[in-house]
Order: sequence, then structure tokens, then C-alpha cells
Amino acid sequence: MSLISLNNITKTFHLGAQTVHALDGVDLSIEKNEYVALMGPSGSGKSTLMNILGCLDVPTTGTYILNRKDVSKMSEDELADVRNQEIGFVFQTFNLLPRTTALSNVALPLVYAGIGKKDRNKRAEETLNMVGLGDRMDHHPNQLSGGQRQRVAVARALINNPSIILADEPTGNLDSKTSADIMRLFSDIHKRGNTVILVTHEEDIALFAHRIIRLRDGKVESDTINENIATLPAL
Repeated sequence: MSLISLNNITKTFHLGAQTVHALDGVDLSIEKNEYVALMGPSGSGKSTLMNILGCLDVPTTGTYILNRKDVSKMSEDELADVRNQEIGFVFQTFNLLPRTTALSNVALPLVYAGIGKKDRNKRAEETLNMVGLGDRMDHHPNQLSGGQRQRVAVARALINNPSIILADEPTGNLDSKTSADIMRLFSDIHKRGNTVILVTHEEDIALFAHRIIRLRDGKVESDTINENIATLPAL
């Protein structure tokens, strides 16, 4: 059974007297340990689809099965539980707490999961070491570079051992060298067995994924295997 299965997903918004069909009959399956890029121009429905995949929103019609759970008709509280258990988010703007250390930022999801402080900090230390920031645990976000802040965000996304890493334009605020470092990190995460869904408008970033799904006007325009996966030289 697929990790993600979307069947005839629609999403409709009402703007005054106007009805906007952001998603119009999307069918999509993603298997465990796939590395997928989700692309599309502004207004294609890519952000709406990402919000539904991430359980930040529910479809107007259709079904969404995530890891054997039907999340398409869940309440806000139920969706919050699924997000905490199944999905690790990485955002373009990092979304770190500015007055909190890297360690505490990474450990934050475990607070919501009810994990004790000693275990939280141990797991946060291990995860920061994994993303190469073991020497920056006590630093605050303003003491870190953009690439280091994004690594903290990636570590926070990994802390709950989620089914999916959902990354929204994760290199959008980074220079090309730092972007390459972050894409190398996502490749490593994928090799460890995680499912990675990358939302991007940058063709060169999408080429790191093994499968590229393009949206247009709320529909899947193309869904192709990437035969020319981009690689980076080893450090």
C-alpha cells in the first residue's frame, strides 16, 4: 500500500462572488522512500496541494490516505496529531524561535509529544550531530548563518522520525553554495530511508529528486521519473 494516496482531490475557495478551483481532480500516489519534487507556476495549485499533503488543510472533496489513515475528513485536533507524528516540515524562512538555542528549537516537537526533557535533549543532540551542527547546539538563530539555520530546521523536522519530510522552497533564501550543501543533506536523508517531498519552482533544485510532478491549473500536468538525477561532489 502506498504511503500517500490521493484520489480525486479538489479544493475550492470562495473569494466574494468568485469560486476558485485551486485543485481539480488530483490523483497521486507516493511510495515509502521516494524522493519527489512538486513543481508548478504561481497559481498552479502547488501550495494548496502541499498544504493538503502536510495536513495543514483538508480537501473539499476526494480522499487522502496517509500511512493507512484517512486524513481527508479529520478534525483540526486530529490533523495536528497526524502532523506531529507523520510529517517533518522544512520551510524557506526556517521558522525558528529567535530567542531559543538550536538545541531547544530542535527539541520543540518532542515537547508537544510529551517527551521528558532529558530524553528530548538527548535526541536533539543526536539529530544536530547528524546534520553536522554538533558544535552549534547552544547558539541562537541570529548567531548562525542561513545554511546553519536551515540545518537546524532540517534537524527539527527529523526529530520525530516522521514518515515524510515536506520541504517548501528549502533553498529559496540561500546562496548557490549553501543550497548545494542543503541538497546534499536531503540526499543523505533520503538514503537513510526517509520519504522526501520537495516543493520548488527551481528546475536545478527539482533535478535532485528521483520523480518530478508538475501541476498546472489545479491538475497534474506531468508525472515523470527523473532520468538525470543531479549529484554533488562528496565533501
